Amino acid sequence: MPTSAPPSNRFERRRAETRQALVRAARQILAETGDTGASIQAIAERADVGFGTFYNHFESKAELFDAAVVDALEEFGQAIDERLQGTDDPAERVAAGLRLSLRMVDSHPELMRVLRHRGLGHLHSDRGLAPRALRDLERGVTEGRFVAVDPTVALSALGGSLLSLVELRFARPELDADEAAANMAEMILRMLGVPPDDARDIARQPLSSA
Repeated sequence: MPTSAPPSNRFERRRAETRQALVRAARQILAETGDTGASIQAIAERADVGFGTFYNHFESKAELFDAAVVDALEEFGQAIDERLQGTDDPAERVAAGLRLSLRMVDSHPELMRVLRHRGLGHLHSDRGLAPRALRDLERGVTEGRFVAVDPTVALSALGGSLLSLVELRFARPELDADEAAANMAEMILRMLGVPPDDARDIARQPLSSA
C-alpha cells in the first residue's frame, strides 16, 4: 500500500497551506496597525513564501486583505456559535453573544484587533457573527420575544455597541469587562423590548465555560 498521498492531493494541500500563510500574514498586519499599505514583498516575507507565489492566490493586496478579514470573521462567528450551543432563547443568545465577544479580547487578542480595525465596514457582512446575530434577531421578532423592529437596524445597533465595547476594552485594559458587557447587553435587550427585570437577569446569567 502506498504511504504517501497522491500528488494531486499533496499539491492541493500545499496550495491551501500557502494561501493560508498569506492570509495569516495579512491578519497579523491588520491586527498590528490596521494599515493595508504593506508591500506585497513584505507580506510574502512574513508568510515565508516567494514574491511570485502571491499572484498564484490573489490578484491584489485588496483581495488578500478582504480574505483576511473574512477569515477572522468566520473564526469569530464559529467561536461564538460553539459557546452558544444549547441556548435557544433569542434574548439569551443575543446577550451571551455580546458578552462572550468582549471576553475574546483577552482570549483571542489578534482576532479581535482585526475586528477593532476593520469591523465597522463588515457590520452587515454575510460572514462571521453578523448573519448569526441577524438570525437570532429575526427569530426574536417573529416569536414575539422582541418588539417589531427592523432586524437589520437592530443589527446595526448591536454591532456598533459591540465594536464600541471592544474599542473601550483595548483603550482601558483595567476596565471590568464582564460588568461593562453585562450592562450593554441589558441595554440592548431593553431596546429590543425585553422587560427590564428579565433583561437584567438574562444579561447576568452565568456564561458557558466550554
